Formats: sequence, structure tokens, C-alpha cells
Amino acid sequence: MVMAAGYPAASHAKWGYEVASKIAVVTDTNSGVMVEDAKTLGIFVAPMPFVVDGQECYEGVNLESSHFYERQAQGAVIATSQPSIAKLQNLWDELLQTYDEIVYIPMSSGLSGSYDTAKHLANHYHGAIEVADCMRISVTQREAALDALRWTQEGLSAAQIRERLEANRLEASIYIMVDTMEHLRKGGRISPAAGAIGSLLKIKPVLQIQGDKLDAFSVVKSVKAAKRTMLTALEKDIHERFGGVDKVHMYVAHTNRAADAYALAQEMKERFASSDVFVDQLPLSIACHTGAGALGVGCARILS
Repeated sequence: MVMAAGYPAASHAKWGYEVASKIAVVTDTNSGVMVEDAKTLGIFVAPMPFVVDGQECYEGVNLESSHFYERQAQGAVIATSQPSIAKLQNLWDELLQTYDEIVYIPMSSGLSGSYDTAKHLANHYHGAIEVADCMRISVTQREAALDALRWTQEGLSAAQIRERLEANRLEASIYIMVDTMEHLRKGGRISPAAGAIGSLLKIKPVLQIQGDKLDAFSVVKSVKAAKRTMLTALEKDIHERFGGVDKVHMYVAHTNRAADAYALAQEMKERFASSDVFVDQLPLSIACHTGAGALGVGCARILS
């Protein structure tokens, strides 16, 4: 079967690794996992489209990040979109030529309709596909996919993996600073309470993602204060919710500010006395809503 445009061939040989399980783990690029990353990790990924001035785009396929941020700064009309049912179906059909089951991990159902679309489509596969509503996005969604992959190697069924992902979906936390609320407000991705603070001047809004909600957390006056606020909140979560630094993976994610992200990661390593800090760039499908200059921290419980 020929894959639809923008999607990679799903044959494990073409992806460059051998099948280690009869269950394929698939996520979408809202996890930050791109096609080339997926080859290394041993999972599969469904690219999430976005539309720039009426043109459907895929990160790394027909639009690079540098050009995206230029277009966004110039006022291009940008919107996210769900993957077409036909393309998702093609990906699943290709995988099921090699695998017996699929665990599909889309971004949080509270932030996108992708879960509902995938769940509806999976109903036509007679139990071969389990769609997990892990209520995560970005680096924590990536972690969920890696947990799922590990569980396939431990012999769990697709249904058991979905159940375990959903049982632990609130075991993660993200705080993110954005330079402007404009893109979030345009995309309808924030609550009225969060949108209201966007009218204030000379502030750095700090948002919180917990489960299926993106909401306002704090308002500060500088990047330095925003970092301090995020790290204090993260530290509280680590110790009060998750039981200590040795119980979590930690993350930094950003849009077009890599130097700040790596500097923040180093600060976290020193503050928490841990080297377990993963740094990633937010995918462009998320940058559509945050704009350039976003910087966030997060953690997820280490699952057995």
C-alpha cells in the first residue's frame, strides 16, 4: 500500500529497525517526535498538519521552522488541523501488515479533537487498535509513547497498555511561559480567565497544563521572574505530588529559543541534583498557538 502524502512508509525494514513486538506504538507529532526521531526510538508517528495562508503544511516536509516563524511574525493566517481520516487509516493499515495490534497515543482530548476522530476510526478495526487518551502533549506525550513501547516489550497487550496509560494520565505536569497570548486567544486554546490576562501590558503570562486543561497559572513582569515561578511550581509538584526528584523525568521545551532552554535545563540539573532533564523544541503544530519565544518546564512520574 502506498502511504498518503506526508506520511512515512510503516514497514519496519524501511524504518531501520526490527520488529521486537507484535504491537506497534504510534503517536502524533504534537509529542515533539518527528519522523526521523521515531526511527531511532522504535515507534511510529502520524504527522499533524497545520495550515499557513491556506496551504497545508507538515513540519520538516514542506515547511521548516525558521520559515514558519518568519511567516508567523509577518502575520500569516495560521491554524492547526487534524490529520485526515484517510491518511491515518493508511498508516494503520500499513502497520497492520506487520503488527497484530496498535496502540495509538494522540495529544490530549481536552486540547484537540484528534482523539475523538481516532477513536471513531478505531471502532472499524475490531479491537486491533487501542486509542489511549493519555491527556498529554509535547514532552510528556513523548514519555507516554516510550512507556507504551517498554510495556510492549514486557508482554502487555494493547488493551492493557491503553488502560495503564489512561490510569496514569494525570501523573505529569507542565508550566509554560509565552511572550504573547495573541496566538492562543486566536486559536481558542485558552479559557476566558487566561484570555483576560492577555489584555494586560508588559507581562509574561505563565500557563499550566494539567490533564486536559490549559489555563492561567501566574502573571509576572520578566522572563527571569517567569523562570523562577515555573521552577518553584515544578519543585512543589515533584515533592508534593510525585514523591521526590528520583521519582520523575524532567523536561524543558521551547519555541525558537534553544539557548535559553539549555541554560534553563542546566539550572534545573543543579537545582534538583539530577541529570534527568530532556530538552526539546515544541513542534510547529503547537507553535501555531504559542508563537515564538515560549519556554516551558515539566515532569512526569517514572512508571514501572
